Amino acid sequence: MIRRRSRLTLLLLLTCAFLFFNLSTLPRPVPPPLPPPSLDPGRIFIASNHWNSESILRSHWSDAVTRLIVRLGVENVYFSLYESGSWDNTKDALRELDERLEKLGVERRVVLEETTHVDEISRTPGVGEEGWIVTPRGRKELRRIPFLARARNRVLEPLFELQAGGGRNESFDRLLFLNDVIFTVEDALTLLNTRNGEYSAACSLDFLDSTKFYDTFALRDINGRPAASLSYPFFASGPSRDAFLLNRPVPVRSCWNGMVVFDAAPFLAPSNLRFRGVSDSLAEWHVEGSECCLIHYDNPAPDKGVWLNPNVRVAYRAKGWELVRQGVGWPGKWDRAWGGIVGFVTALLRLPWKNEKVVWRVREWGGSEPGVDCLIDEMQVLVDNGWKHL
Repeated sequence: MIRRRSRLTLLLLLTCAFLFFNLSTLPRPVPPPLPPPSLDPGRIFIASNHWNSESILRSHWSDAVTRLIVRLGVENVYFSLYESGSWDNTKDALRELDERLEKLGVERRVVLEETTHVDEISRTPGVGEEGWIVTPRGRKELRRIPFLARARNRVLEPLFELQAGGGRNESFDRLLFLNDVIFTVEDALTLLNTRNGEYSAACSLDFLDSTKFYDTFALRDINGRPAASLSYPFFASGPSRDAFLLNRPVPVRSCWNGMVVFDAAPFLAPSNLRFRGVSDSLAEWHVEGSECCLIHYDNPAPDKGVWLNPNVRVAYRAKGWELVRQGVGWPGKWDRAWGGIVGFVTALLRLPWKNEKVVWRVREWGGSEPGVDCLIDEMQVLVDNGWKHL
């Protein structure tokens, strides 16, 4: 008994010593870099999908996107928004936004559809229609990711149509996707200026209502690994974490994280990049991958790299936003001290572990999937009030 207590005491002392050492040897936090020289981002196509987002539209989003468009210059922006099936007052909030943009003379398309999730899952799929799967519940159900991919492609339709029209002002340089997140004009401009515009894609860092990272489904580090931890510093050891700790643009293989900007060229002819899900035949093996991850692995022009900008932090709720926004000093000393422990433990355990079950299933499936890094052990289907894991 005494020996066991001695071991526990020793372990506690070692832990305290490690924490003290971590705190006492922490370098000063690297301040955010000075704003880069104002970059002319060219013409920007802003795209956004919405579903039941009335609250954040009225509290933050509509004002922020309006200010952003004015800051970029109305003549430099096309705004496209697609909403479908909301049961709150999202449509009313979007009609109000549409009226504001009309007064400003913004080129735009705002689509508000009445089709609900119930309508989508109740219909009979066409012969050979992709995106449906026979689930363990013994019935054919609509897969979530192909549904979301179609919605993202739908919001891009004006981009494709304007290019096909060949008008003098109908080409675009950047494609900016905005989720229903809290952001500022400065956040968006900083993201557009990532690496002085030298990127295939660049994304923010997103949170929900705490300092825990949110979009683990889409993020893969430069080695194709998912986040090692939801807590700071998020990444496993390697180039991605090294850059993150230095507050520099972080090289990654994929990300979305609430706000992402792409070089628009791959989405236009002749490449015609589009969002997609994995094939139904692979999904039958209880494997799924985010359309927001797969898009990067499908990108035919990845040479400029995908980058996470640690100075651009957005959140889905006000509580999370107040914890991480620019100017509040996040990460603080204790965040960084705890991050040292997280980094030590994840390195010791060699996290994240490779999901051998998924690797085996893909091998047994026998097909080709370029975005294997994106895959997780899940089956996701649409339900009347959202989506469900099976």
